[in-house]
Amino acid sequence: MSYGIADLSIVPMRSEKSERSEMVSQILFGEVFEILEVDEKWVYVRMLHDRYEGWIDRKMYLEVTEEFIGKYKAEVSVLATEVFNIVVKDGDYGNKLVVSGSVFPFFDATTKKMQIGGDTYTLVSKMKDVGIDSLRDLIIGYALMYYNTPYLWGGRSPYGIDCSGLSQIVYRMAGIDLPRDASQQVTLGQNYSFLEEALPGDLPFLVYEPDAISHAGFTVDKNTSIHSHGTGPVAKHQ
Repeated sequence: MSYGIADLSIVPMRSEKSERSEMVSQILFGEVFEILEVDEKWVYVRMLHDRYEGWIDRKMYLEVTEEFIGKYKAEVSVLATEVFNIVVKDGDYGNKLVVSGSVFPFFDATTKKMQIGGDTYTLVSKMKDVGIDSLRDLIIGYALMYYNTPYLWGGRSPYGIDCSGLSQIVYRMAGIDLPRDASQQVTLGQNYSFLEEALPGDLPFLVYEPDAISHAGFTVDKNTSIHSHGTGPVAKHQ
């Protein structure tokens, strides 16, 4: 089995091996995946953290060893929790601007160094000082970081995000892994009979088509929610 890691800030994942094909998701800096199929220009990959699959450009990743993946899976992931973060590859010119939700593999809090394959990167911006007194408040705080982010089908970043991308990234930064799509996320957790029962940070799901879950958001209180909708940017609605 071959593996890869994103060494770019954002890598588009597509439904077909074409730049004109639908973008179904995005791979963020430091996220890893299995390589299932290799084409002349494209590779078909499966994400390790949520098993999501799609095509990416063959030039947009770095191949890594099974040994690297074994160590990667054994450690607790450190995620970027600032909206934008600057990292520099040792011995290289310039820097990379990576977004919240990116992974810093083998991160050393003292030196602020990390490993992307055989390359060493240094975080030159600050890490957010995150308290965890209330997991629900933490989730709402992370969700509000994406306020006014434009809606983008398949997006998972502050440059553009869709509804389930928002819920997945926010929960992941809070230490909880969710599947990629709303139709998968709704199968987890506890069901409520009425929206009024939901607590801050819970995910209400909406049905826009018969028997099809197609939208997710965050409950702030019984009158307010945060969500990313196709008609506009991430908003806080009452």
